[in-house]
Order: sequence, then C-alpha cells, then structure tokens
Amino acid sequence: MGFHTKIHTTIRRSFDVCSNLIVHDVLEDGKKEENKVIKFQYPKDLKKQLDLEIQDKSSTVDELMELCKSTIDNSVRTTHPFFNNQLWQGVDAVGLAGLYLAHALKTSVYTYEMAPVFLLVENAILQKIRDLCGFSEGDGIFCPGGSMGNMYAINLARYQINPEVKTKGVRGYQQSIIFTSDVSHYSITKGASFMGIGSDNIQIVKSDDAGRMLPDELEKAIVSTKEKGDTPMIVVATSGTTVQGAYDPLDKLADVCEKHGVWLHVDGAWGGSVLLSRQHKYKMKGVHRADSFSWCLHKMMGVPIQCSVLVLNKKGDLLKRCHGVSASYLFQSDKFYGAGYDTGDKSLQCSRLADAFKAWFMWKAKGDLLLEREIDHKFDLAKVDIGNIYLYGM
Repeated sequence: MGFHTKIHTTIRRSFDVCSNLIVHDVLEDGKKEENKVIKFQYPKDLKKQLDLEIQDKSSTVDELMELCKSTIDNSVRTTHPFFNNQLWQGVDAVGLAGLYLAHALKTSVYTYEMAPVFLLVENAILQKIRDLCGFSEGDGIFCPGGSMGNMYAINLARYQINPEVKTKGVRGYQQSIIFTSDVSHYSITKGASFMGIGSDNIQIVKSDDAGRMLPDELEKAIVSTKEKGDTPMIVVATSGTTVQGAYDPLDKLADVCEKHGVWLHVDGAWGGSVLLSRQHKYKMKGVHRADSFSWCLHKMMGVPIQCSVLVLNKKGDLLKRCHGVSASYLFQSDKFYGAGYDTGDKSLQCSRLADAFKAWFMWKAKGDLLLEREIDHKFDLAKVDIGNIYLYGM
C-alpha cells in the first residue's frame, strides 16, 4: 500500500469511527437520564487522563478513537435533559448535518466565486430575519457571536455620527456616549473598551424590578449628556436579559431615540427567537423601529453553536462604508456576476464560516410552524419551573 493510499485509508477510517461515536455516544447516550451531565474532574487530574501532547509520529485509528471517547466521556453533555446551565441546550440533528456539510466543503464566505450557494443562503436568511423584524429594507451580516453583533452596531452608530473616525481615529473626536440598562450584557462594556470609546463613557440607565429599562430614565440621561456637550451615540436595548429574561419596552425607547436622533440597537441574542411565535412576539413590539438588531440563533432557536446575526434597518451600504477597505485581490468592482454578492468587505473578518447554512438547513427542515411550537413549548416549560420554585422553593 502506497504512502498516500495509507494516509487516505486512515483518514477515512478515523472519520467513520468519529462519526459513529458522535451518533451513539453523544446524540443517543447523551440524552439518557442515567448518565451524568458531567463527570467533573479538577484540571490537574483531567490532564493526566488526556494525551494532550502533539508528537512527531502519526496516531493510529485506535489511538484517535480513544481520544474521541475520552473527549466525550469528560465533556459536558449539553444534550442531557438535566443540563440547564446556559441559554442554550441540546443538539439539533438536522442543524448538525448542515454544519457537517458546510465544514466538509471548507470554504470561506467572502466572495461569490468562493461560496456561491452559501452566500445566497446567507442573503435569504438575512432577508427572512429582516422580514420578521418588520424592516422594509436593509443589510446584515453573520458574525461570530452576539457580543460581536453588539460591537458591530456600536461601531456603525459611531461611524454614522462621524465617518472620519474610520481614518483619523478617536483623537480630537467629540466624546460619544453609549446608553444601556443596568442589567444589559457585558459585551457593551467590552465593546466600548475594545473600540477606544472607553467604559467610562457608558451611561447606565435604571431598570425596573423586572429588569426592563425605564424610558423616562433614558430620556433624562440623554438630556444630561447633551447638556454636558457630549454626543449621544447609541442606545442598546435588550430583548431577553441574561438572568431575568426581561424585554425592554422597545416602542417607548424608540420614541425617546427618535426624539433625540439616537441610534437604537436591540440585543436579542437570547430573546429574539420570540419573533417566530405569534403568542410571544408582543414582547418585542416596536422592534421595527430599531436601527439594528442582533440575534443568536444558537440560543432559544436551537441552531448548533455558533450562529449569530446582525441586521440593519435601511442604512444603505453603511456596513461596507464603515468596514470596507476594498482589498483588490478579493473585491474587484468589475466582477462578471456582480460585485454586490460579495460580503467580505462588510465584515471585520476575512475568512468566515458558512454559519448561515446550518440555520437555513434546519429552518427548511422544520419550517416556521414547527419552530414556533418549539419556542412556545420552551415558554410553557419556564412557567412550570416558576410554579415549582414558588411551590417547593429554590
């Protein structure tokens, strides 16, 4: 057997073994109540069990199989019925199949010639989400996580106020202020620090006992900012806060933002999935008035991690103007198929995974109605949990 043939055979056998383990040990056994959610070990003990060192010699199929088994055995089983630690749970088999296919084709979603199907799929999903939001037109991009979606929105709002910040930076630039509630996601603070805005320039707005931002307090904060000579840049509202699951009153916040000419961004990383439910979408009444909306489809909707999106309400080609640098080796303006299909210059990334495909594949398989039933069922389960807490205590 030749060297290349031997390598190919080993790779194929490794793939088959790993695929079988994923189906049996992860997807099937991972749901069994008699198994533990995690067999916890301290790092020093776990290191002794794992063969972590990269060596010169190739591993055998049997060795790779043991690595797979050890990885599965010592990992958190997020498909387990008792796993309730995060804002997501379980693995959707159809979504996983979409992820497999996208990764097997191993391409980057920056130009149409490199990812023709995936770019059309991404455009279709972005349009679907804009329709759910009630945006008559707009743009969007898939990004690596809800935190990045929020940071995109902050950067776009800053650029819209002063496009020169892209070339001249923040020196000599009138200070801009971010407004968000006292229970908003920590990515707002991270984004302000990362982009040179500074965490001290976040104005925290009070929320009520249920965790919802108070519109009157927002208006007071914006007026105060203007009186100090600073510029209100963006209001980051939350649809589904991390701890309480609170939904900010978007319509009333939009009234304030429109009055003062401030960008309204809605962080719907967790709670945005209610847009799929006729019963619960009232929680996001007014989202159609937002300037931007970020959503993690891998949370309540259940798409495999990671799958996050930012969509814009109108704004023309703002994404490209803000982030584009027109790298000529990728983004030529005279492409025969039309350069408008290329998305790479809108993104902060160059290489970008086809995250939209697994969402699209799963969405096609289930349709709006089945996804709606799943969302409604999750809210029904939450009501049961609340009842049990009141009945039995924490």
